Amino acid sequence: MQAVEITHPGGPDVLRLGERPMPVPGTGEVLIRVSASGVNRPDVLQRKGNYPPPLGASDIPGLEVAGVIAQGDASAMAGAGFAVGDRVCALVVGGGYAQWCVAPIAQCLPVPQGLTDVQAASLPETFFTVWSNLMDRGQLKAGESVLIQGGTSGIGVTAIQIAKAFGARAFATAGTDEKCAACVALGADAAINYKTSDFQTEIARLTDGQGVDVILDMVAGSYVAKEVQSLREDGRLVIISVQGGVRSELDAGLVLRRRLTVTGSTLRPRPVAFKAGIAQACLTQVWPLLASGKIKPVIHSVFTAAEADKAHALMESNQHVGKIVLTWGNA
Repeated sequence: MQAVEITHPGGPDVLRLGERPMPVPGTGEVLIRVSASGVNRPDVLQRKGNYPPPLGASDIPGLEVAGVIAQGDASAMAGAGFAVGDRVCALVVGGGYAQWCVAPIAQCLPVPQGLTDVQAASLPETFFTVWSNLMDRGQLKAGESVLIQGGTSGIGVTAIQIAKAFGARAFATAGTDEKCAACVALGADAAINYKTSDFQTEIARLTDGQGVDVILDMVAGSYVAKEVQSLREDGRLVIISVQGGVRSELDAGLVLRRRLTVTGSTLRPRPVAFKAGIAQACLTQVWPLLASGKIKPVIHSVFTAAEADKAHALMESNQHVGKIVLTWGNA
């Protein structure tokens, strides 16, 4: 089969289309004929040599796919309500940039009604991540408020829509006025241009000095101190990436006085059973909203698999709003 390989750590030009043996599904797994593969920030980190795949995982990048089940563990498929020929999207631990990909059945979900494979391929990584961190870890509830750092990223556009769908006020940050407008168009109550405004000051203004209940943070570094200041009593800061650096300082006294929670997580190394729980929550809570159109995939650009280098260059330029997807000729 064809697959996008990382020839050596480096820039987008180290990606090439190569030949690999077709993977073989094991117990509890299916083989998917891939139509489209989602592109995510962890893929870029892996390409640079900064995010190695977990032990035993494919070295081929790619954490989400959409396509058709070709074969697999028949009894497990039947138990999950799947059959050969079904259109699915799946979260995988690696191997997604390929014509064929093995996925745990428990991490597969049906393609929501009315969506294309390109749209479906944009869902698993961001929707699993947002649900796990915003709704489970962050415990966001109707009537509360959330600040989403990086509102036009794949995570950001998903988090804005989920927060609004479940009755929360959503604020977001973005790096241009045009991106801020895109956040508002997706439903954000307000968007803050972090290059021209101080988000701490703006959150204080937008919440009458009370702060927000939850912050979903992909930056960390120097942001953490301001984020702690921007949380109201019993607020929750959830860190899911450290693009601004791993070292942070914060006012520990404020954490005590306001009873704040500072937490974080990574999804890729978690066991299948954990991800299966997220899959079922997404299936029951979010997939109906996708089918009804209340929540929509946001696709910025689609490239062929042979253009994976262009897809990565676009992601690193930070010019995109929403998801970037690769196709394999039959999406």
